[in-house]
Amino acid sequence: MVVVHPLVLLFDRYRRRAQHYIAKIWATLTISMFYKLEVEGIENLPPNSSPAVYVANHQSFLDIYTLLTLGRCFKFISKTSIFMFPIIGWAMYLLGVIPLRRMDSRSQLDCLKRCVYLVKKGASVFFFPEGTRSKDGKLGVFKRGAFSVATKTGAPVIPITLLGTGKLMPSGMEGILNSGSVKVIIHHPIEGNDAEKLCSEARKVIADSLILNGYGVH
Repeated sequence: MVVVHPLVLLFDRYRRRAQHYIAKIWATLTISMFYKLEVEGIENLPPNSSPAVYVANHQSFLDIYTLLTLGRCFKFISKTSIFMFPIIGWAMYLLGVIPLRRMDSRSQLDCLKRCVYLVKKGASVFFFPEGTRSKDGKLGVFKRGAFSVATKTGAPVIPITLLGTGKLMPSGMEGILNSGSVKVIIHHPIEGNDAEKLCSEARKVIADSLILNGYGVH
């Protein structure tokens, strides 16, 4: 990533396809050693050339590793402290992950502005609308930020359901990796110009999928 970064900044500053390709290989090889991954609905993914707003439930530190295997050039949002982690934090910086200081309203506003700017430049962004990892595996309330970005840019919302990551590595127990498998369900795109409605529709799609697979919803 470091070697190709100057060329990425010159020719592909916003999507950073080369960096994401490296991250996909890294994540795929890492995951293959520890758990089986199944992806359903891959045909619902838009091409990398089409910007979109992706949203998913958040259960585990493994969620991002799992999602990187999809090979899409989306920009995650991460709290600033994670950027301090050796290797992982450096890779996040090179991928163009968007920093956020929680409980800082100015940082939250700047983050949303950055997301709108990136989507307009042809990149995709990825949100966990719950805002944090679920402690009990149940789906929490969605915040509207992701859906405001979608309505301001006209980008479609791609809901994704993650199943099993919370059982493998529960929130707050990152030193533990249980055995099991993970399933990713990519749902049909949702479009609209009402952020509240988009938020409700996306949450219902993910909630219905979780309930169908034996998970709870708050």
